[in-house]
Amino acid sequence: MDKLVLSSYDTILFDMDGVLVDSEPLWKTAMHEVFSSLGSNLSKSDFQLTVGMRIDQVINYWQEKEHWKTTSYIIENQIIKKMIDLINEEGKLIAGVKETLLFVKSNKKIGLASSSPRALIEAVLKKTEIESLFDGIFSAENETHGKPHPAVYLTAAHNMGSNPSTCLVIEDSLNGVIAGKAANMTVICIPEKSHHPNPKLTVADFHFNNMEDLLIFLKSENNHS
Repeated sequence: MDKLVLSSYDTILFDMDGVLVDSEPLWKTAMHEVFSSLGSNLSKSDFQLTVGMRIDQVINYWQEKEHWKTTSYIIENQIIKKMIDLINEEGKLIAGVKETLLFVKSNKKIGLASSSPRALIEAVLKKTEIESLFDGIFSAENETHGKPHPAVYLTAAHNMGSNPSTCLVIEDSLNGVIAGKAANMTVICIPEKSHHPNPKLTVADFHFNNMEDLLIFLKSENNHS
């Protein structure tokens, strides 16, 4: 596929963390604080290994290496509580997000498909006041598998009455990109800036430096279609 043609898609599915809201640094802060309280020496840079995964999968990944005595359920609740507090204090939309949502909403269905639990999604949408712009909101919390499994994207397409082949996914992480590709969807990657660039992100179909660049392209492409 050589060119991104917006008219080829009837549905655009957005990841949330690192795509809509600048929350990846907040995740690192929340995990570092909670893991440190358990006696862990993990650094914030270590968490790049689990970006895009569902929080229970993240905890299980590190639990196997760290052997914490506290249950995963308690750890998860502590992290989510801290994340909601951080979102309420510091959460903000990434530049160009609201403008992009408003632009594509005129003739596309828009969905949110996130690895984050529903409680955190609701906190983000309330804080940023963008819930009304989405036609569907989906959490991998409700799936048997989180990203990189395609379940949440397939559920989103099904519930929105869309064929996966006509869905355009916007992701920031390798796990998210793999999930979108595995769902047979076209994937745009806008790498999250607080992580080191991952060369494997080249598996995405298209790449943009930021949401503002994507919006400029979409407007230009729309004018010439």
